[in-house]
Amino acid sequence: MRAIGRTLFRLITFLLIVGLVVGVLGLYLVRRSYPVIEGDVHVAGLDAPVDIIRDTNGIPHIYASTTHDLFVAQGYVHAQDRFWQMDFWRHIGQGRLAELFGKSQVESDTFLRSLGFTRLSELEFAALDDEAKEVLEAYAQGVNAYLADHSGTKLSFEYATLVLQNRGYEPEPWEPIDTLSWARMMSWDLGANMGSEIARAVLAGTLPRSRVDELYPPYSSDRPFILPESSPYAGGDPVTADPVAGLTNANLAAMLGSTATWIETLDALIGQSGAEVGSNNWVVAGSKTSTGLPILANDPHLGIQMPSIWYEVGLHCDGACPFDVTGFSFAGVPGVIIGHNERIAWGVTNLAADTQDLYIERLNPDNPEQYEANGEWIDLEIRTETIGIAGTTPKEIQVKSTRHGPIISDRYGPLENFGSEAGVEVPINYAIALKWTALEPARLVQAVLSINQAANWEEFREAVSRWDIAGQNFVYADVDGNIGYQSSGQVPIRSAGDGRWPALGWDGATEWTGFIPFESMPTVLNPPEGFLHSANQQIADGSYPFYLAYDLDYGYRGDRIVDVLTDATQVDIAFMAELQRDNRNLGAEEVTPALLAIPTDKPLVGDAQHILNDWATIDAYQQSADLPGAALYAAIWRNVLRLTFHDEMPERFWPDGGSRWFEVVNSLLRQPANAWWDIASTSDVEGRDEILEFAIIAAMNELRDELGDDPTEWRWGDLHEATFRNATFGESGIPPLEWLFNRGPYAVGGGGSIVNATSWNAADGYEVVALPSMRMIVDLSNFERSRTVHPTGQSGHIYHPHYIDMAESWVLNDLHPMHWDRGSVEADAEGTLTLKP
Repeated sequence: MRAIGRTLFRLITFLLIVGLVVGVLGLYLVRRSYPVIEGDVHVAGLDAPVDIIRDTNGIPHIYASTTHDLFVAQGYVHAQDRFWQMDFWRHIGQGRLAELFGKSQVESDTFLRSLGFTRLSELEFAALDDEAKEVLEAYAQGVNAYLADHSGTKLSFEYATLVLQNRGYEPEPWEPIDTLSWARMMSWDLGANMGSEIARAVLAGTLPRSRVDELYPPYSSDRPFILPESSPYAGGDPVTADPVAGLTNANLAAMLGSTATWIETLDALIGQSGAEVGSNNWVVAGSKTSTGLPILANDPHLGIQMPSIWYEVGLHCDGACPFDVTGFSFAGVPGVIIGHNERIAWGVTNLAADTQDLYIERLNPDNPEQYEANGEWIDLEIRTETIGIAGTTPKEIQVKSTRHGPIISDRYGPLENFGSEAGVEVPINYAIALKWTALEPARLVQAVLSINQAANWEEFREAVSRWDIAGQNFVYADVDGNIGYQSSGQVPIRSAGDGRWPALGWDGATEWTGFIPFESMPTVLNPPEGFLHSANQQIADGSYPFYLAYDLDYGYRGDRIVDVLTDATQVDIAFMAELQRDNRNLGAEEVTPALLAIPTDKPLVGDAQHILNDWATIDAYQQSADLPGAALYAAIWRNVLRLTFHDEMPERFWPDGGSRWFEVVNSLLRQPANAWWDIASTSDVEGRDEILEFAIIAAMNELRDELGDDPTEWRWGDLHEATFRNATFGESGIPPLEWLFNRGPYAVGGGGSIVNATSWNAADGYEVVALPSMRMIVDLSNFERSRTVHPTGQSGHIYHPHYIDMAESWVLNDLHPMHWDRGSVEADAEGTLTLKP
């Protein structure tokens, strides 16, 4: 026994020593990548010394004498804090993921290569003006100056993990096209229309067109447009759907379903896309604020990720260079995307204009490398791409394109019954091509740099006119008291149709004939309402002379924002912050009365109705983290969608529960015998009241299982949690790695189509999938009073003090100062690094 005890003691001692050594070694490897933030570093090619002062939130404020030096320093600090993120992003944008992760990413790369972002970026760089080229080259110089002295774990801990599957990988020097390819990838993230186009066509393979149309209702005239009521295009009926029939066929649906798989793959890499990935912004004129000058607010909604997609930075010129700007940047991209300079402030939401069309191309049955165009067989454009694969030999692929764009379907197939359904000659073989504004060279970098330097409304609009892809709704304010709204982006004009359904590619009947002129894009300056807003909904009514989009947000967030701001006076920073975290669920306001009206003799249903009634009358439909009623309503809503739609829809298109489904269900509530209410798998014919009662019972049982038997102890935040996952090793399926890289969960309030837009997907559960990726409030009377926060932290290095230090503040909406004056930066400094020539 004593020998066994000694052996056990030695074993435990040995394991403790091993654990201690591993822990110390791990800590050493982790800390190796932490950036130096104090002292001097020599960087070749600088014109003069550059000061980088980091405040106590880890935010760098850069002070340089020349434009060149300013952007060298921005590249340097991005690489210090986020180089793994930058490296990963450029591999996505260029379709080179297999170079990092091996065979598992070959299919992703194959699809990404079909988009041709690298080739486009090379063309784009060649066409840029001299200023933009010089900035991109200076930025790359700064990144590479950091890479010259850092590699492996000194660069980021992820490279230590990557060694396990890709021992020989060394990051390449940064190039301007790396910036341009990732900037274009962001336009994919914001271009949601193709998913809706695919979904319609797939659903129409098994459902009548009339039932598919019920799932895509028109925008309600009861909801506000982005343009204010004083605009000539905001008082009429909404945009209606084009009556042109969509192309529907079971085989086409199957091919489009496989194309949808590619979209899901990209969503997994860069975050959720779609209608729920939107944003809020608004600006209030001085006539309604406590300061007499405007206050502007913005919170973009993007897929949840770790680290944050945003990187806060201040760019200041001590000398004659024209930049003096602060706000939010993307690691890998120079300049400030959202923020303010010394004269103006701006914020953005996704315009979500319909800039993507799918074309069904007829292929020559005797020569599959030809397609038909206006009665002639035309050779496909074919190029060969080589995909490098970690650990094995490269793979060559062919990328094929038509006049409309790249072929993105992964297989060909016969289009049976097509003629009888669409009234055209049946093609023997076909493929699907994508036409998209982002598949042409763009000027996004020029737009960003010009906005950063704009000093007034006219210069701002000129700058925004260059923002040609991933169109945005800009709100604007300046120190002279002006407020404005400007839409951006190239939006196609079609010869026929509205882009909601795949089009015939061979007859020339539904081609793009041009783009909406920038001078005709919706814009407003100093409206009498005293405020402007956007929340991804319809911009203008049906009288606006150009078609922008049909598939947009249905206006619930916008409705709440307008309701709060219309009668507001003496607006201040605190008021704006409170509105940003507003949890009122307008969708529930329309569904809950129907739930309460169900006649029932079931005690469980009666208990639920009592909880819902208190939530509606006492808690005012607030989807707050600590409310039982909020948890119950969410569970009922999820079960209503499950019982109503899952049995007749493919799983990948099950309802996510966002604003479109608010509108769909609201319409069905007025039709108690509509066929959607019937459960196809039962012999009974169910109606509205039966489904609502089933949903209540299912929700009550679900919450008892998940949260306990006492409803007073239920909390929405116990279901609705935000977990920040590293997009690479945090999604590996290897628990120790996920534990190292991921953080959370955090209990949060809000939900989809609520101003506090912590979206969840009702098809999967209650976990947060998209969120306010930052919150910013700018006070034009005193920039030092401006406030902001983003969800994680500035650093991309695990266990760094700034890796997750903002999360609790983000949950509570406890915004930190958005420092502007150098004196305030120095007073709050945690380190000053000087880059010297």
